[in-house]
Amino acid sequence: MMNDVVEPAQPTVSFSGEFKFRARILILQFAVGIGLLATWQFVSGRFIDPFFISSPVQVWARLVSWAASGMLSIHLGYTLSATAIGFVVGAICGFAFGFALGRNELVAAVLNPFITALYCLPKIALAPLIIMWFGIGIESKIAMSGIVVFFLVFLNTYSGVREVNPIFLNSLRIMGGKEAQLLRYVVVPSAMSWVLAGLKVSVPYALIGTVVGELMSSNRGIGFLIAQASGMFDTPGVFAGLVLLASIGVIVNSGLNVFESYALRWKR
Repeated sequence: MMNDVVEPAQPTVSFSGEFKFRARILILQFAVGIGLLATWQFVSGRFIDPFFISSPVQVWARLVSWAASGMLSIHLGYTLSATAIGFVVGAICGFAFGFALGRNELVAAVLNPFITALYCLPKIALAPLIIMWFGIGIESKIAMSGIVVFFLVFLNTYSGVREVNPIFLNSLRIMGGKEAQLLRYVVVPSAMSWVLAGLKVSVPYALIGTVVGELMSSNRGIGFLIAQASGMFDTPGVFAGLVLLASIGVIVNSGLNVFESYALRWKR
């Protein structure tokens, strides 16, 4: 008599439940945002002088005026271009350098003190030197952004490669895996979590690097608008620039979250 074989129950994913959860999160986030804006509008002029904190209505009016005059597209495009190019260049160089050193322990040990010394330098202190090297054009903003991103991605990639479980590597070697297969099936997937974490952390710093360059020497960009508004004691203009920068960071970070869920779909 044959015994019936009972298949183990497979976990099921409730897509409707996940959709409801995400919808609830979005509603709560929207409610918190509206609450913060309402509080800001309420205290402005009643408890705090608008000169110091402006108000959402004034900030929105300034953004509309920038958009209507064409200033917004010019300056926003300049900042986004410098940030995007600097981010891509810094991320590629940081990943390549971190991956190479992570796979070569001797070279990593030799270069470690020099890399640490460079990383400990305040990046804003390099801004005058970078401006001397690259001028006041977009090249200096790209360089500032790229340098900041490079170190963050490099350190995360290096740590991710070094933290790969040797059991996985040895198991694949026993099965006859070559070096290229080790990299493709073990090292890169294992380090990807670290790399994506470095990319997500470096997004706001890439924007900071660009804006710092614009604040120091530029005639275009969101940083230039903020510096110009600050020089004229234009509080709504300063807050409008800050709102733009915050919005850019949120949008780009959301895009990276989507990419992360796709790149790490194997972890599910």
